[in-house]
Amino acid sequence: MISVVLVDDHPLVREGIRRAIDRTEDLTLVGEAQSMKEALAVVPHTSPDVVVVDVRLPDGNGIDLCQRLRDEDPARAVVVLTMYGDSGHVRRAREAGASNFVTKGAPAREVIAAIRRAASQPDKFFAAGITEALERGGARELTDREREVLTLLAEGLSVSGISKRLYISESTTKTHMAKVYAKLGVSNRAQALMTAIRQGLVDPDR
Repeated sequence: MISVVLVDDHPLVREGIRRAIDRTEDLTLVGEAQSMKEALAVVPHTSPDVVVVDVRLPDGNGIDLCQRLRDEDPARAVVVLTMYGDSGHVRRAREAGASNFVTKGAPAREVIAAIRRAASQPDKFFAAGITEALERGGARELTDREREVLTLLAEGLSVSGISKRLYISESTTKTHMAKVYAKLGVSNRAQALMTAIRQGLVDPDR
């Protein structure tokens, strides 16, 4: 059996992963935590094979927690779970010693597969559909301004609305949009939003 501790402050996320683990014969959930503080108490007590960690925690950063857990026990595997699938977060997770990186938009079977892979190869980093692009140098990061534009696109704002919100000209907004489309490999707003959701760049609830 592969023992797992789940660290996430969202009850619905924990419930979904808990159910997926309960339905999997070779996995067992031995503990849950909603914060870094709780995780640092639960993990030593339960000694799990794999810790699944959300990046955003109420009292810290899950990637920092990953680094600490790996420093304390290099044999312990950590799967980073997040809404943010951009190359910056992926690189930080890999540098922190994460074994796997999974976006919250991924199907439950991918989370289960990541846990199994991490347990068998804790020192080999894997991020489905992302690792290969990073190795080739093909992943292109959005700038902070491009992220703002993408977020406002997800909120349904027009070019004019985005320009007013960010206090920039419409031509500048269009330039940022063109760069976002190019980096995402799309040609219109609908494609950009679908791709951004799949990559965890925007909240699908928007």
